[in-house]
Amino acid sequence: MPRTTAAPSDRRRTRAAALQTLYEADTTRHDTDSVLEEQLNSLDLVQAERVFARRLVGGVLANQAEIDKMIETFAPMWPVSQMAVVDRNILRIAVYEIVKSETVPSRVAVNEAVELAKRFGSDSAPRFVNGVLGSVMAARD
Repeated sequence: MPRTTAAPSDRRRTRAAALQTLYEADTTRHDTDSVLEEQLNSLDLVQAERVFARRLVGGVLANQAEIDKMIETFAPMWPVSQMAVVDRNILRIAVYEIVKSETVPSRVAVNEAVELAKRFGSDSAPRFVNGVLGSVMAARD
């Protein structure tokens, strides 16, 4: 019987699926929708989480130019094109959530981004991601 409510870790798994989708879209010419569907089909997620993943990926892609400008503003020594692919896509997701999402508190977006950086990034990625996102949040206040 399919689950009808989300488990506490489902949002984190959903963000990881969105990250993996954006990573693949950033490094290949694969169709993003197909990649996302493959990612989602590999997870046991409720419909709300599937919608959340589609919103994250779609939102990042639709606002990527604006998001990248913000990242470059707060990480001027690291042009987005020269950042590690994982780091830039973690930042894109979090900046999208901080700036565009009205359902995710900014602190949650930052914490989740740091957790993704710990899991998928280099040793210095969590500190870098936290620093950039802290600056984004400070500029919004």
